[in-house]
Amino acid sequence: MPRWRAFFSQHLRWSSTVSQALVLSVITFCVVLPLCCHRLLYSYFFIRSMYLDSMSEEVLRESLDRGRDALNFWQSTSTAAAMSSRFTGIAQHPELLVTVVTVRRNEGRDFHYLLQVMRQLSGILGGCGERRCAEVLICDVDSSPQQNQDANLLEAHFKVIRRSPQEQQRNREQVNTFEREKRDYVFCLRKGWELVKPRNMVVLEDDALPKQDFFTVIKDLLSRRFALQTLYVKLYHPERLQRYWNPEPYRILEWVGLGLVGATALLLSFPYWNPCSFSFTLSFGHLLFFTLYFMAAAELLGRHYLLEVRRLSPQLYAVSPATECCTPAMLFPGNASLRVAEYLDGSFCVKGNAKDIVLYQMARTIPGERSHSVEPNLITHIGAFSSVRANPSKPKLL
Repeated sequence: MPRWRAFFSQHLRWSSTVSQALVLSVITFCVVLPLCCHRLLYSYFFIRSMYLDSMSEEVLRESLDRGRDALNFWQSTSTAAAMSSRFTGIAQHPELLVTVVTVRRNEGRDFHYLLQVMRQLSGILGGCGERRCAEVLICDVDSSPQQNQDANLLEAHFKVIRRSPQEQQRNREQVNTFEREKRDYVFCLRKGWELVKPRNMVVLEDDALPKQDFFTVIKDLLSRRFALQTLYVKLYHPERLQRYWNPEPYRILEWVGLGLVGATALLLSFPYWNPCSFSFTLSFGHLLFFTLYFMAAAELLGRHYLLEVRRLSPQLYAVSPATECCTPAMLFPGNASLRVAEYLDGSFCVKGNAKDIVLYQMARTIPGERSHSVEPNLITHIGAFSSVRANPSKPKLL
């Protein structure tokens, strides 16, 4: 018993760094972070039972309102007069072509995803000076194009491409949903290239809402050396999959680096600013503790929120090896879109081997091909209702 008393009296008094580390950890991880993060959707401290339903309903309501506003915008006579010829004419060999792939949805039609995306694009296309940032076309792959009302409405404002009757006839083969989606994607890749032969191409699905800095960041990405040697750049990765605790090796390095930088900076600051009279020094043990401390805090807070700091400048956006999921927004530098179309044509897609998985495997196995992704995301995925998969009655954010 005296030994235990001696141990506690030696290590659990405030002047002991063990006591200080224990108290700091308890306050941080049991009090401060839970209080600050319990409403953050992608934090480990998010209380799903209390907030998920209400947050999901709020996001759906906002999207519905945006859809109605977009419908009114494109139906208005003033819009028709202002944009009657602004986007319908497409220049040959543009620096960038944006192709928006669309199909009629059986559910969620009132959200008008395509109209939302095209309104956002029309607003940010003029942010590159005298010339617009990109040429834009809509690729309508619906099996009954006349029933895709949103695409028909936009035909007065944008170039819309569809399969010819002969191509429709050849495309009537019965295949699974994932193969159909892949074939539609390949059609849009090839038609976009054949139509204007762009220097670079972006393909957006019709529920990929671009951020305000979309074109600014893409311009910066294309100026970097890696763009000359990549098959594609993913512009979106689901936020729930952006955590550090992930099989992607580069994230582990980023995580450890963040911990080391935070720990070193804190320990170096203690001689100059130490209001709590901590006894920590720049020793190996203390450096290890604070490295793990910052790593744990960053993971529990949510990597997604740390990535948002990079939006301060296009140069801060991180480029890393591509992940498997998903393809709502893709950048194909140079003529890479033709190679992607050829690779996809050579594969048959099924559940568990959709086009995003096929592309990921191709980039990993074909000599000389590389693929990348950019963080943070350049688009917001607003598609609560899928056009190719079964939908829940009440979509949730998680």
